[in-house]
Amino acid sequence: MSKGFKAYNPDQTFLMPPSLRDWLPEEHLAFFISDVVDELDLSAIYLPYEMADDRGQPAYHPRMMTKLLFYAYSVGVASSRKIEEKTYTDVAFRVLAAGQHPDHDTICEFRSRHLDALAELFVQVLLLCREAGLVKLGHVALDSTKVKANASKHKAMSYGRMCEAERELERQVRELLEEARQVDRQEDSRYGKGKRGDELPEELRFRQGRLKKIRQAKEALEGQAREQALAEGKIDEQGNPVPPELGRRGGRGRVRKDPPGKPKPKDQRNFTDPDSRIMKDTGTKAFVQAYNAQAAVDSQAQVIVAAEVTNEANDKQQVEAAVEQIEANLGQRPKELSADAGYYSEDNVKTLLDAGVEALIPPDKQRHTTKDAAAPRGRIPNDLSVADRMRRKLLTKRGKQKYSRRKEVVEPVFGQIKELRGFRQFLLRGLQKVRGEWRLICLTHNILKLWRSGYAVAGG
Repeated sequence: MSKGFKAYNPDQTFLMPPSLRDWLPEEHLAFFISDVVDELDLSAIYLPYEMADDRGQPAYHPRMMTKLLFYAYSVGVASSRKIEEKTYTDVAFRVLAAGQHPDHDTICEFRSRHLDALAELFVQVLLLCREAGLVKLGHVALDSTKVKANASKHKAMSYGRMCEAERELERQVRELLEEARQVDRQEDSRYGKGKRGDELPEELRFRQGRLKKIRQAKEALEGQAREQALAEGKIDEQGNPVPPELGRRGGRGRVRKDPPGKPKPKDQRNFTDPDSRIMKDTGTKAFVQAYNAQAAVDSQAQVIVAAEVTNEANDKQQVEAAVEQIEANLGQRPKELSADAGYYSEDNVKTLLDAGVEALIPPDKQRHTTKDAAAPRGRIPNDLSVADRMRRKLLTKRGKQKYSRRKEVVEPVFGQIKELRGFRQFLLRGLQKVRGEWRLICLTHNILKLWRSGYAVAGG
């Protein structure tokens, strides 16, 4: 015989007000993030509110909004609309919002307005990780991953195609204008002068708008090409080509295929997010409209110690910047830095050596199918090049052991961000905003590491 059931009454009214702290287990991530944010200095976020006048409705509390964003990014919810929805349907979001429900426009505006300040909190969280013993800077692995931009690659156009489209649109606009003038003359002769004609035909308005966008994109590519050529010394301040240097035997250097300071025909610009670029995704091997997201990861607990985003597909320029950011964030440089062959250059190896950092960067792409070469023995020959010295180092037992740590340190981090948290595309547009969003992603990665370590936040 049944013993009956526990009382169930969906319309039950609480006689005593419930406590939000009773809605989740004490060890829940939401409470941990709340405690972490309470320890952070949010003065850069408070400042704009202190400078504003008191008219209008009071703003939502910055600490509450910061906690909502941190928790949302930690659990893979970046959309402002989804965050708003979660404040109604998800207990953890309701607890952090204390029963309030900021709408998606408010959430989006808060993130956009304070993105730089939120990104700067990356360093404060990183220092908490070091305090918890999760950062040692003994070995740091540097790597990159392509993250899709909030733009379609089909909205991009090459410089050569822009020139063709510009000429074609100019021709079409001239024809439409001439057609409009003929219509005007016919109507003037039929109805007399004085008839209003200030509304452009829809077809003409469309083509003029498209022509304007293409011209703006062309000018931007031309400006970038001029700046690059000037920085490389290929043109002077007036834009005149600088003659190539004389060769060792007195002959001229090789003839430049493209005029210096001019975009190449295949140089592209995206109309939706002009800062993004078409890049090859190393995982899928497909070409995507993307940014190149960088992360330097400490081997102690896979904490990200430096984070950056670039729109350059090549990684060679990122080594020195990563070491400088690590030192700026933590006040010291790592003892060792490993990276794949995409980061190799003699200048990078020398820069690390001068900075007192042991470099572990192979000059050649590592192939897992080839049989390992025998470890070298004896004294290193004095006449070896920088590249050959690096090859020799990475063939030694010690070198192999150290370099093998790279994959197990940094690659799982990208897996956790992309696979477990589902972050595969930036929401924001423009290099500066994307940099802030990537630091927000990396900051919340470090919070998760801190939470899983069992670290007790002061006052938590």
